[in-house]
Amino acid sequence: MYQINDIADFIIFRLNADENNPITHLKLQKLLYYTQAWHMAFYNTKLFDGQFQAWIHGPVNREIYNRFKDTKYLYSHITNEDIKNISISDSLNNEAIIHIDSILEAYDKYSGIELEIMTHNEEPWIAARKGYSSNQRCETEIDETLMQSYYAKRLK
Repeated sequence: MYQINDIADFIIFRLNADENNPITHLKLQKLLYYTQAWHMAFYNTKLFDGQFQAWIHGPVNREIYNRFKDTKYLYSHITNEDIKNISISDSLNNEAIIHIDSILEAYDKYSGIELEIMTHNEEPWIAARKGYSSNQRCETEIDETLMQSYYAKRLK
């Protein structure tokens, strides 16, 4: 299992190759969520450590939030200068790279806001937010068993 910061660095590096498509903190959070969710659906195991909480703007990993909170707002662009481990692709196995690239191929065309809306319509986030209003702060962790089963059902 990888560290979430390493997967974040890999995604940042991959997406920043296209200067016309900058990645924001919001979009990074959602791409990490989908990378994990689909890995659990396909392989029944987590790709990286860490949990996601059901925040107002969709799933958020607290460790990644804390990493960027002092320098990046929700819609701030994250650049290669923000990467901690520039040689991360050397330490990922081929299966992980293929998986991440397939997620980026499927989801990169969407903005962070569009990805937020998508997660708001999916059962894992909705279930974790039960009892909270749409603008109420929530730090409830999204159930990983529900994540795995929800996305696995979508494979069929």
